[in-house]
Amino acid sequence: MEFFSALEVSSLETFFKLLIAALLSLVIGLERELKRKPVGLKTSIVISTFSCLITIISIESAYIAQGSEYDNVNITMDPLRLASQIVSGIGFLGAGVILKRGNDSISGLTTAAMIWGAGGIGIAVAAGFYIEAVTAVLIVLFAIEVLPPLLFKFGPTRLKMVEAHIKVVVTERSAIREVLDELKAGGSIVESLSITHSDKESSFSFHELAIRMSVSHDKDTINLYQELSDMEKVKEVEIELI
Repeated sequence: MEFFSALEVSSLETFFKLLIAALLSLVIGLERELKRKPVGLKTSIVISTFSCLITIISIESAYIAQGSEYDNVNITMDPLRLASQIVSGIGFLGAGVILKRGNDSISGLTTAAMIWGAGGIGIAVAAGFYIEAVTAVLIVLFAIEVLPPLLFKFGPTRLKMVEAHIKVVVTERSAIREVLDELKAGGSIVESLSITHSDKESSFSFHELAIRMSVSHDKDTINLYQELSDMEKVKEVEIELI
């Protein structure tokens, strides 16, 4: 009877650990889901819950092995040996959501970090660090949801800017300077500039500008597009905010 009572207590504790891990990962997954990121609600819950389960198995297996009685055999196990492999395994999932765009910008780093964090939540809860897991989730949410708006409002001007990639096609070389002056007029900062020109022997000669710049967060992209499009020597405009 004592064995079955202990088994029931252990099963109940395991159930609550899995439930807590799922609920905490639900918060992270919901935040990603609302922002339409690659890893959302379901993925976060799956990662955190199974990380918690594997950690519980690892810890309980170590205790069972240490309690076994064999003649002249000394069994020793690291209770977090399986859990340590979770971090390596999650690294492959994180690498899958990191994308390199054609304009050399990289996206998905925050989502990859959230995947790693979901696994960490499962491990922490399984090991019994409930308060620490809750605190970590609250800190992450503060850093993602509260801190950026505060920095945009009260931080340095540089932090109030967003990255923009602009492609402009002009028909004459003299228009290159005019386009750059127009872009800088609103306080924007040109970070890099690449110029490509067509074959001079071609019937239609043009110059293509690939510009990476920092623009104010509240800058009206539509007005900027219209201003560039209305320039006489500009034939094509493409603007992408990162």
